[in-house]
Parts: sequence; structure tokens; C-alpha cells
Amino acid sequence: MTFADFRKKYHISRQDICRRTFEENRDNIRIKKEATAVKNMDAIYAAALEIANKKGFQAMTMRDLSRETQMSMGGLYAYFAGKEDLLRTIQHQYREYFSKILTERVKAENHPAARLRAAIRTHLYVSEVMQPWFYFSFMETKNLPQPEKEKAIASELATEKMICDILAEGQSQGVFKPHDPRLGASVIKGMLQDWYLKRGKYAKRNVSVDQYAAYLIEFIESFFASEPL
Repeated sequence: MTFADFRKKYHISRQDICRRTFEENRDNIRIKKEATAVKNMDAIYAAALEIANKKGFQAMTMRDLSRETQMSMGGLYAYFAGKEDLLRTIQHQYREYFSKILTERVKAENHPAARLRAAIRTHLYVSEVMQPWFYFSFMETKNLPQPEKEKAIASELATEKMICDILAEGQSQGVFKPHDPRLGASVIKGMLQDWYLKRGKYAKRNVSVDQYAAYLIEFIESFFASEPL
């Protein structure tokens, strides 16, 4: 599956995430017209990630958001009780969205090699579409309130465990060589993160997400595969 194929199958957008936010929190959101609420939350999410990635979430204020979105303070509080409420909502919605697609793509494959390829491509493709959040979530983890920090770390470990389980399954079937699957998963996760953390480096080299995915899969399989796949 190429990135273009992925985009046709999964219409990932900030608006979709905002719509999910509205549907799950409509009782707490004072704006009841869905189209208006989704449009405004989209602006809030975009501004929050942009400001946080420039100056840090802890330094960001609701007044910063008010200026960036050109919404009044009262308008912002119609959607979120405050900055921490906004943080919890953003983190929850984006994590759930990513986890759902990743799990779906991996479960659709039966062979360990195909499952590993699906995990790699899906992680890269979703992070390409949702890069501001992936960057924010990684860079801000150390500064998050303890409950959110624990959730962020748990999410990262869950992805590593998924990859670890695939490697272990492949080893048990003789598809992959006997290596420490936990260390292997950790290294693979680091290479996946490099794509969205150092996006500018690859852009300057004119490396597309499809090229990076293909190279990464070939590189990983050359090390792990017991025979050419």
C-alpha cells in the first residue's frame, strides 16, 4: 500500500478528530450546532499544536489561543474548561485515532512479515498526516502533568509491544532470525520516530514517506528475515 492508497482508504483529517471530540463531549460543549463546533475546535486544535510546538505547552496560555484563533476567551471556554482540559482532549482523541488505524491495519494481515510491513507503513503514513501532534506528543511528554505523561508513555510502549509481538511470532514460525524482540522493537520504534521528529531533514533530501517506508522495510527485513521475503 502506498501513501496515496492509504489516503484514499483513510480520510484522516483534524476535522474528523474534532467531530469525534464533539460527539463524545457534546453534553459539555456549549455550542450545540455541530458544523460550528467542529470548525471552531479545528481552529483551536491547529493553534494549540502550532503554539505548543513553538514555545512549549506549559508556556502557552488561553490568551495565546484567543489571539491565534481570533476567538474570545468566552468562546474558547465554550469548548474547554481550560488548558489542561484541552490537553487531555487532544491527547486522548489523537491517540485513539492512531491506535484504531494501526490495530486495524496490522490485524488485516496474517503473515508475520506482512504484519510488520503493515505496522511500519501505517505508523509512517499516519505520522505524515498528523505530524504536528506526533511531534508535540513526543517533545512535550516530559513536561506533561503526571497522568498525561503516563498515558503518553503507555501509548508508546503499546506500539513497541505490538512490534515486539510480531517479531516474536515471526521467530516462532522461523520467518525471522532469533534476536531479542524487545530490543528489535525499540530500535524500529526509534527509526519510525525519526521520520516525524526530523521531517525537515528528509524534506531537504527530497525523501518521500513512501521512499522512507520502502527503505526502512528493506533494511529491517535484511536484518531480521531468516531468508529473503
